[in-house]
Amino acid sequence: MPVGAPVVVSPVVNHGGMHRIEVAERRRRLAVRHALAPAQRVNGTPPDPAQVARQLVALHSTDPATVYLSVLARVAAPVPARVIEESLYERRDLVRMLAMRRTVFVVPAESVAVVQASTTDRIAQDQRARLLKLLGEAASIANPEPWLADVERSVLRVLAERGGTSTAAELSAAESRLKTTLVMAPGKSYQATQAITSRVLLVLAAKGLIVRGRPIGSWLSQQYRWVLAEHWLRKGADELGAVAARTELARQWLAAFGPAPLADLKWWTGWTMTDVKRAVADVGAVEVDLGGGTGAALPGDLGQTEDPGDWAALLPALDPTVMGWSDRSWFLGPHAKALFDTNGNAGPTVWLNGRIVGGWAHRAIAIRLLEDVGADAKALIDAESERVRTWLAGVRVIPRFRTPTERELSA
Repeated sequence: MPVGAPVVVSPVVNHGGMHRIEVAERRRRLAVRHALAPAQRVNGTPPDPAQVARQLVALHSTDPATVYLSVLARVAAPVPARVIEESLYERRDLVRMLAMRRTVFVVPAESVAVVQASTTDRIAQDQRARLLKLLGEAASIANPEPWLADVERSVLRVLAERGGTSTAAELSAAESRLKTTLVMAPGKSYQATQAITSRVLLVLAAKGLIVRGRPIGSWLSQQYRWVLAEHWLRKGADELGAVAARTELARQWLAAFGPAPLADLKWWTGWTMTDVKRAVADVGAVEVDLGGGTGAALPGDLGQTEDPGDWAALLPALDPTVMGWSDRSWFLGPHAKALFDTNGNAGPTVWLNGRIVGGWAHRAIAIRLLEDVGADAKALIDAESERVRTWLAGVRVIPRFRTPTERELSA
């Protein structure tokens, strides 16, 4: 087939009658596969944060606190923050990287090559092209391509000279061109001027050349030291083509989040629908009836999940379970306006047996239930609240994206 020729594939395989998977089964899978029911939580002394990430494909990391609280919700015994830090910054079996939907995730080290080839390479191309356009239009650089390429080489050279790690401020002090400013919306009332430092570093990170290392400050900090990837990532990562990488990422997502509509996978990855259809076809996905719509499931993954029993969980803002699907109606119900911001970012949520029933905020853990759950369920939720409160031990967490319920409870 010629390069660039259109690929026509059937997104899922329908062998005879379509298998029906009810909402109750999807909720049981969520409890078991996302390690939320007590019996399904990750064990170990101490528990392994990387195993939590593997079960969810990746952990959201736009808000640094999400990583820690998402792990806490899924381990049998409370895991000290230092154990998660060791996983991120010493063992490096978890790696923070720009990934799906141009969002920062924490990814198991063995999946870095898959995520890079399936999603981040394209993000790098798009962001670099955008930066080149801005350099020409908003910084008046006559020939931005060779200029930016030279700046990129210089930043990597400075990092190497500094032992492979530096802050953004240190890099801009050593390479003055990082202080080049972009004049955005000139002549408008909202005109703004910004340095290109963060944009250049974002492009280098998306290209897989540098990595976000230890935070500057506590584990709640949103600023990181930058590290040369060759000093940080495991060597010998498999070189994957984009098609093979998308197939593998689709397989991982369906194992954790399936069955689900293809639109959910498209939203989660940021791929085109053409890429989504080819990926699920390549894994041999089968079409299933979700009741009110169709979805895709991995072949051989149509059995019923054993009832995990009653469970409750307090999940943080942007938790990967809450943000795993674009259609959340089967677990969110009527609570979207109270628990999401206007851009679709999830705030802290209270879960009961596979459904969201309320929100919470960190003011010695304040909870608001949005429906009557009964005394027994309230006791489960209170016990989970106490577990989170004890772990935080006075550290206050304020989500980066705040929702109506979280704001009111924090007041």
